[in-house]
Amino acid sequence: MAAVTLTKVEKVYADNTHAVRSLDLEIADGEFVVLVGPSGCGKTTVLRMIAGLEEISSGTIAIGDRPVNELEPRKRDVAMVFQNYALYPNMTVADNIGFGLKMRGTHKAEIRTRVAEIARILGISDLLERKPGQLSGGQRQRVAMGRAIIRDPSVFLMDEPLSNLDAKLRVQMRSEIARIQRDLFATTIYVTHDQVEAMTMGSRVAVMRKGELQQVAPPREIYEQPTNLFVATFIGSPSMNLVQGILGRDDAGLACRIGDQELPLPAESVSRGLEAYIGRPVAVGIRPEHVRESASQNGGDRYGRLRAAVTATEILGSELLVHAEIEAEPVVTDEVLEVAADVDVTALSDLQEEARKRRVPLLGRFDPAARVESGDTVELTVDPARLHFFDLETEAAIA
Repeated sequence: MAAVTLTKVEKVYADNTHAVRSLDLEIADGEFVVLVGPSGCGKTTVLRMIAGLEEISSGTIAIGDRPVNELEPRKRDVAMVFQNYALYPNMTVADNIGFGLKMRGTHKAEIRTRVAEIARILGISDLLERKPGQLSGGQRQRVAMGRAIIRDPSVFLMDEPLSNLDAKLRVQMRSEIARIQRDLFATTIYVTHDQVEAMTMGSRVAVMRKGELQQVAPPREIYEQPTNLFVATFIGSPSMNLVQGILGRDDAGLACRIGDQELPLPAESVSRGLEAYIGRPVAVGIRPEHVRESASQNGGDRYGRLRAAVTATEILGSELLVHAEIEAEPVVTDEVLEVAADVDVTALSDLQEEARKRRVPLLGRFDPAARVESGDTVELTVDPARLHFFDLETEAAIA
């Protein structure tokens, strides 16, 4: 296996479309890195440039200790797994897996041994004599992976390999791919638009937007310390709640006014950077799991409280999702609108309508036993230590 290093990599197409901008990214030997972002953000272009299927406009791509800019794809020692599997329909599973070795002139006995070992790892030993048309989607995906693994490449490149599978099978295959990668200790770069896949599979996640790398970090850090509004709203399901607030002082210290309500900010929860924003509006982010019903929350005065009108509830068995509204200014920036548009047209129009009405949605994750119904007015608790603050002009997190 080998490390992969991208230094100031750019891709500009003939029509002047800037698909990738000055990308710096280091992937360690044996690491599993997921590139994630909305459609058109440049993540697949990055993968294709590493594979040699796209020429780079400038910069350097190195695999191990050698630059590969000028190398043909077959000489880069990478294996790519596509979303459409690309299996040969008239070959058996065994022949599909062993095809690459056959083209290299490997002896038949060695091919059989290697195919049997890969099939054992992937749990498809009983399928070796079948044709692709006789397989389920998950089985075909395993065969495609086997064909890549058997080559023993320096780097595995996976381009949305689970997008054609149903939801239940995607969950199963996520854990399978992660397990296989750990067992092989294989350097892997995985592309997806699904942030749940990114957060559950990668040792590090690289979030892209409009050809630019926004943040690269372990999943927990990406979730708990997003570097800007785009990362904050794109990562997380359900998405982070956002509302405008104005920072000020009260007798106890700093406070954040949201609409006609005020959240005290205890000294231990206030970063030094917030002091510079007193008297200025900021974007306030609250993860749904940190919005609770006040009656069920213990913790005394360290929690802030917000009155809200419940608009809908969803019982999910293990939790109750409570959709509520508060009167306040919504956060409507380019990054937030972009994420809403990527979700669907309805999400975008809902956000624009809320901005006109000065009604901000607030989603909370409650205990399933909570007695909350649509039409109720409830008091919600928010832990100030869990709030995120963003500059409304730069959209960067306030440290």
